[in-house]
This record gives sequence, C-alpha cells and structure tokens, in this order.
Amino acid sequence: MQEPITPDTAVQGPRPFRRRVFYIPGYDPIHPRRYRELYRREGADQAAVSGYRLCVQPHHGEGLYGWQVQSQIGGRRAEAEISVLVWSDIVRDSMSNSIPATYAQLLRTAWAYIGSGALFRLMRLRKGPVIAALYPIVLLLAQLALACAIGWALGHVLAATLHPALILAGLIPVPLVLRWFKAHDNKIFAYYLMHDFAFSARWNGAHPPLLEARMAAFAATIRAALAQDHDEVLVVGHSSGAHLAISILSDLLRAGLSQGHPPLAFLSLGQVVPMVSFLPGATRLRADLAFLAARDDITWVDVTAPGDGCAFALCDPVAVSGVAPPRPRGPLVLSAAFSQTLSPARWKALRWRFFRLHFQYLCAFDRPRDYDYFQITAGPVPLAQRYATRAPSKSRITRAVNRYTHTA
Repeated sequence: MQEPITPDTAVQGPRPFRRRVFYIPGYDPIHPRRYRELYRREGADQAAVSGYRLCVQPHHGEGLYGWQVQSQIGGRRAEAEISVLVWSDIVRDSMSNSIPATYAQLLRTAWAYIGSGALFRLMRLRKGPVIAALYPIVLLLAQLALACAIGWALGHVLAATLHPALILAGLIPVPLVLRWFKAHDNKIFAYYLMHDFAFSARWNGAHPPLLEARMAAFAATIRAALAQDHDEVLVVGHSSGAHLAISILSDLLRAGLSQGHPPLAFLSLGQVVPMVSFLPGATRLRADLAFLAARDDITWVDVTAPGDGCAFALCDPVAVSGVAPPRPRGPLVLSAAFSQTLSPARWKALRWRFFRLHFQYLCAFDRPRDYDYFQITAGPVPLAQRYATRAPSKSRITRAVNRYTHTA
C-alpha cells in the first residue's frame, strides 16, 4: 500500500485540486481491474521519471469500479477519483464462441466495409488501422485454407493406401485444426479483432440498443458528478471508447447542464472514430461529432501517435468524417510522438508490438513532453489550462474523406 500524501508531507497551501475522472475503455472483455493495475504500475514509473509524487489507492465505496489518486506536482496537491464505465459484459456477449459464427461475422463485416465503399475511403487516411481491420480476415481465411489443405492431403493419402471411400475422412481434421488455432488466439488476436470490427459492422455504424441503454446510464453518472464540488470533470475515451464518449457527452450537453457546474473536459486517446463514422448507418455518431465540435462549454483534446498502427493517427475525427461545423471549437489534435517521447531503446522494444503500443497513451514515457496521462488525470492543472496555448499538430489530417455525411 502506498503512503498517502497528506498536508504534513506536502507543501501547505489551498485545498487540493479535486478532479472526477471517468474512463471509458475500448472493446475489451477483461475486468476493469487491469486498468487500475496498469495505472498504479505505470503511474509510479512516470512519477519517478518526471520527479513528482503519486499515490494510488483502491476505491472502497460501493458502485462504480475505480481507484483514488493523490499527487504532489510542483508544490501543489491534487486528488482524483477515477472510475471505469464498464461495458465489458456487452463485449463478452458479442463474442461468439462458435467457429462457424465467427466466419459468418467475417463475411458480414467484409461486406459492410467493402460493399459500402468505406474501406477504400479509410485507406486514404491511414493504412495502419485498415491493415489492422484486414488482418483478422486474412488470417482467419488462411487458417481455414490450411485446415482444408491438411484435410485434403490426409483424405487422399487414406484413399490411396487403404480405401477410396476414406477420402471423406479428410474432413475430420478440418474442425480440429480450426479449434487449435482458436485455442492459441491469445498470441495472434485474430478472433478478438474479428469480433471487434464485427461489432460495429453488424449495426452498420449504429449503436446496438443494449449499448445505447448503457451509454444513457453512463451519461446519468457523469451528470451526477457535475452536480458535485469538483474542480474538473474529465471523461477519457480510449480506442473505440472514444466514439462512445462522443455520443455520451453530446447527449449530456443537449439535455443541458446546471448553472455553476465544474468545467467539463474530454480526452480522446488512440481513437478509431472513422472505422465507425464512415459506415452508412453511423448517422447518430456523425451528428454527435458535429455537435460536440461546435460546443464551447467542453474542452476536447484528441491524442494519437503515428507509431500507433491501430489508431487513425492525427486524423481530426470530425473533419475527416465530413461533418465539421463552420467554426469548430474542437478537438485539439495532438501527437504523443512515440518515436520522440520514448527513448531509442524503449521505442525499439515496443515498435513492433502493435497492440501494446495502442495502450501506450495510458503508460509512462521515459522522455515525456507535454503529454502526461497521469498529470492530466491526477495533477493540479485542468485540461483547458494545460493546453490553452498549444497549437494543433502540424501534420494533422483535416480533409473530408467520408462518403456518408448525412446525420440523424
């Protein structure tokens, strides 16, 4: 257990800066405790590198899963309560345990992106996430081809050596080989990624009803925090959690907030918004993108990195979707610049670990610049002030590429 940072061990002054943080994960079936442990471990590393104090403790109350953080940075104290808005149960339920059902998902997903033309538009932005989308399709088809080849060879050997009718025995190893591949998917993630892309493709870019209901509950939770005595309410959306956060925050702001509410901020990390907004049925998301980008009562900072092959790095999610308002207020598109904020040795070790790099936004940097996840979520400076004078990354992509721009 880490020692709490108390007034006796910190610089005396005003009360600590108080922040309420809501983290929305991406398509992830794993219990949210992984995010607490990641925060605790990586936060300690970042504090050691950057020279500040950070204390992470479990949240002992009822309700949302989360943790509490105390920090002392530059002589100022801050306190944060971080909660994970969980939808991992919905993710698990969407993952078919049936191999034939997964191949049926493959066909539906390929048709959704190729038939609509979305895939070819996405390739004009970043090839990395498109390759990530094609990866499970190619790998699953290769697995099926190899299983069939093994079965064909075995059947012909049995037919030639024992009896011609035994050629049908070649069908026996096909499901066995496919089951072997699936049992080892924790190393290649073909099934996981197939389920991920199929989740959005099944609804053609719309949110399924069960997820819409969960998002409404998330919005109510955030609204309750905005009625409390915080110095900032920060929503963090990672990967596909970013486009969920966009819709949740849009609903929240459309309904109106009470007078005198704490500043509201939104940090999107490693977003894959175009993978959804480019589909014909994503009218709700496109409307929410246009709405949120025009608001001046929320600070929106979008952080990606060209080194993250799973994200649409430096693509303004509103602009590339073709729904930018005449005078957009956000997002501020920034680069985490992995090749510069990680030492050469660290970058070399991580460069080809694509899935690990997709989570680097939540981790420590050994050569940090102005992006520090732990100072943003647990430090004494609000997001709006931290980036008040920061210009967007020069290499950001703002050209409208989306074919479908109609909104709900």
